[in-house]
Amino acid sequence: MRVAVIIPCFNCHGLVLEAVASIDEPEAVEVVVVDDASTDAVTREALGRLTVPVIRKPRNEGAAAARMTGLGHTSAPYVFPLDADDLAIPGRLTRAADLLDAHPEAAAAVGDYEEFGNDAIVRAVPDVLDPYRIAFTNEYAISSLFRRSTLELRGGWRDPLPEHRGYEDWNLWMALAEHGERIVHLHDVMYRRRLHAPGLDLSARRRHADIYRALKDQHPTLFDELPRHRANTTLSTPRKLLYPVLYGDRRLLRRIRFAKPLLDKAGIWTLRR
Repeated sequence: MRVAVIIPCFNCHGLVLEAVASIDEPEAVEVVVVDDASTDAVTREALGRLTVPVIRKPRNEGAAAARMTGLGHTSAPYVFPLDADDLAIPGRLTRAADLLDAHPEAAAAVGDYEEFGNDAIVRAVPDVLDPYRIAFTNEYAISSLFRRSTLELRGGWRDPLPEHRGYEDWNLWMALAEHGERIVHLHDVMYRRRLHAPGLDLSARRRHADIYRALKDQHPTLFDELPRHRANTTLSTPRKLLYPVLYGDRRLLRRIRFAKPLLDKAGIWTLRR
C-alpha cells in the first residue's frame, strides 16, 4: 500500500464513522484511528463499530501525539492525517500519491480544501512552500499527503509549547520550509474541513502570541533568513508588506474582530466557484 491515513479521535461522537467512510480510493489504503483516551460514551460506541484498526491511548495527549502514535503503527510511504470530524474526497489520495511518485524531490502533495459547517468556502493553498509566508501565517492544509521519510526526518507533528496543545501543523510546515523542502500541488480540492465555530475565542487569540514566540525560537534559521525569503517570495508587493503587519503575533488582528470575514468576502486566500 502506498498511502496511510491517520485519524486521531477524541470525543468526536459519531463523526469518526463518517471520516473513515469518506476514504474511498481505487487502491488499498492503510487506515488507522487513534483514540486519544475518549471519555464520551457515544464516541466509544462509534469506535467499537469501526472495522479499521483502533489504537487506544491510555491518556489524552492531544492531536500531535496521537498522529505520531498513528505514524508509528503504519508503514506506507505516504501519510495523510485526517481529523475525525473532517472528510476525505474519493480518489484524491490516489492522485496525490501519483504526484509524489512522479516528483521524488517533493516532501508533500498539497491541495486546496473546502470548509463546511457554518459556511461553505474553498480555501486556496499556495503552489509552493514559501518560507516568507509560513514565517507569518499558516496557509497550508492540515490534511496533506506527506512523504513518510521526510516527515520523520523533520520531526513530524510537535506542539511548540508543552503546556499548550495546538499549532503542530504550523510547526511542521515551518520545519519543512526551514530546510528548503518542496511541495507539489494537486490543483484541486484535497479534502473537506468541518467548522464548528466562527473563530478563535479570546483566550486562544491571546495564547497565539506565546506560541508564535515559541515557534520563532524553534526555527531560528527560518527567521534569520527572512530578508532573503522576502526577496524570493511569490507574493505581490502589497501582500508582502501586509503579512508582517497583519500576521505574526497578530496584535492587529486581535483588535480587529471581523478582519477574517472581511478578507473572505474580498476573495483573499479563497477560491470562487
